[in-house]
Amino acid sequence: MSVEKVTVTAKRKSSGWGGQLMQLAGIVAAVFIAKGALAEPFYVPSGSMEPTLLIGDALLASKFPYGYGTSSLPIQINLPESGRVFAETPKQGDVVVFRWPGDRSQAWVKRVVGLPGDRIQMRQGQLFINDRPAELKPDGVGAAEDDNGGSEPAHRYVETLPNGVSHLIFKMRDNGPLDNTQEVTVPPGHLFVLGDNRDNSADSRVPLRSGGVGLLPIDNLVGRADAVVGSWDLGMRSQPVYTWLSGFRLGRFFTAVH
Repeated sequence: MSVEKVTVTAKRKSSGWGGQLMQLAGIVAAVFIAKGALAEPFYVPSGSMEPTLLIGDALLASKFPYGYGTSSLPIQINLPESGRVFAETPKQGDVVVFRWPGDRSQAWVKRVVGLPGDRIQMRQGQLFINDRPAELKPDGVGAAEDDNGGSEPAHRYVETLPNGVSHLIFKMRDNGPLDNTQEVTVPPGHLFVLGDNRDNSADSRVPLRSGGVGLLPIDNLVGRADAVVGSWDLGMRSQPVYTWLSGFRLGRFFTAVH
């Protein structure tokens, strides 16, 4: 009898472990599917999108607005790009997360200003889309962060695109190296993207061979940056550990990206 009881107990334990493993596998699969199909978190390491996004922000990128391709997979594997399923073109003014064409393991974030067929040019620091200027309205002075936790003054403007979308941008200096560009016509299947910190952004104004984005293939899109879910001031790293909690920017938690 005792041997039989031990055998039954072992079977029950084995069954219990098997059930737990199945549950764990189900949870992992559900997280994988949700991350791949719905949304994925990303971290902002640079100030190229200030003042909209700050260094240390944690973003949530929604994947369904633009459809799905290899770039929106939750893990990066080398597959031939075969277009997108349920594809939709971003709108002017959308903030997008994408795989950098120079290294698809890197996720970058910029703002879409040019769609296929649009003619884009910078003239004395002002954006022109199809010969129509984006309206700039002064909005005071802000502080542009750098990667080391320092900052410098930056003029803040409200930029309004021809389609009526408005957002904040930074300009730190006049006559910057990217303030005047040749007119570029965005080819089919591509986008023209800019950082909101116009004097500190390697974007479509900068060729890929020079470390910029160049004209961004739509197939490289991961999703639309819809919300900041958390934020921590990286400048606190140089402070005593016991002060680090004060680095959380609670006012930015669960805020929409515009």
